Amino acid sequence: MYQTEKLIAAQAKAIESAQELAQLAIDNAKAITDIHFDVTKEAVTSTQAKAAHILRIKDAKEALELFRVEEAQEVISEVSAVQSRVNKVISKSNKEVVIMIESAIDDSQAELRQMAKEITGMAPVGSASAVTAFDYMFDAALQSFDQAYAVSKDAYTSFEKTMESTLSAFQGQLMSAKKTAAKKTKAIAA
Repeated sequence: MYQTEKLIAAQAKAIESAQELAQLAIDNAKAITDIHFDVTKEAVTSTQAKAAHILRIKDAKEALELFRVEEAQEVISEVSAVQSRVNKVISKSNKEVVIMIESAIDDSQAELRQMAKEITGMAPVGSASAVTAFDYMFDAALQSFDQAYAVSKDAYTSFEKTMESTLSAFQGQLMSAKKTAAKKTKAIAA
């Protein structure tokens, strides 16, 4: 295969990978949008029902009972569940991107090794030192490629861990709020 054809094939593969990443981004944005739409729809329905109930209230004590700690905890639990669903979409997306990057890197390295082999195979007699220097520089370039991949994989892993720790911190605050609210409710009842 001619070098031009190889270059065109490599560019076509890069375009295909970019299209796959774009489609993945679109699919993930749609999944997150669907989650938010469902939550918003449920919130509007719930708010309308509560607003209608509030408008029918004539006793102040009954109005105060609407705003109980348990309802706040329920809302916080629902928010936590939504965050968990969004986190799962992002986590799945990150894993798919990492797999795509690994595949692209492996393919690129194989193509580069083949091209380097062809180039050094056509080297004139007596150019062994130049071929050795080329091989050394080529291997160094591939190692840099591997290092860049490792850094990008670490970034994805770090992002996922950050999302998980944020969710855990939020749930920890929820538990703390529940304990504080329970103490206040007992104090008011006494």
